[in-house]
Amino acid sequence: MNQLQAPAVPNLPLPKDDFSKQYLNQLTNVLRIFFNGDNATLTALINYLPENQVYTLATLPTGIGMGYRAFITDSSITTFNTIAASGGTNKVPVFYDGTNWRVG
Repeated sequence: MNQLQAPAVPNLPLPKDDFSKQYLNQLTNVLRIFFNGDNATLTALINYLPENQVYTLATLPTGIGMGYRAFITDSSITTFNTIAASGGTNKVPVFYDGTNWRVG
């Protein structure tokens, strides 16, 4: 996996005692740059999550925690909560129960 880069916390410009349109513009630009970087990081993370990927049973991620969800395209099983088995052409969502991937 590519390493995700956390956006750096921005250095906000110091405000003046009176309202300043220049200050407001600087602040808005700094925040825009920060949140654009934050959005790119969040998008990369969402695209990496198993539930946003399509797999075959053999290529499902390993070493993950219980409750992860994904989608497989080669299931021979379609019954909810049954341990997933490959060898078919069914496209089903699956979840990890801590030991097995199950249909659902």
